[in-house]
Amino acid sequence: MNKRIAHNLTWGPIFIIGIIACTLGLIGCLHQEPWLLDQTPNEVLIQTSFNALFAEKINSGLSLYLTTLYKFFGMWLITIGSLVIGYVYVTRLGTKVARNSIFLILMANFLATYYLAFNYLSSSSLIAILHLLSFFLALSVFFSKYLPD
Repeated sequence: MNKRIAHNLTWGPIFIIGIIACTLGLIGCLHQEPWLLDQTPNEVLIQTSFNALFAEKINSGLSLYLTTLYKFFGMWLITIGSLVIGYVYVTRLGTKVARNSIFLILMANFLATYYLAFNYLSSSSLIAILHLLSFFLALSVFFSKYLPD
């Protein structure tokens, strides 16, 4: 395999993972009620509807709390995505250490996310995005085998 093509197919998918993370973070930060983006799995998890939850007087500040929590999560995704993009841009994953470092970090993160998603949000549409991200990671790992050490 051509080393240039293998190199592009190694760093490109990781770069796309960073872009997707930033995009999801922006959506979470800009959406008016971000917890509604995944409403059904969230309601299954809390075992009640948001309408019933917000109807209780004691929960009057809950929507503000959820908005803050989801916006924080969105900022976290933007930060992680930006770090991945920056790391790939600076290193171009040109060394084995650079590649294996990002691969290990992303694999650990994805495994932990799969655990949480399947145990707590098994009907979430975000699982499809997680599958896509995992595909990009696997693609990058596969083509990295064609690069010199």
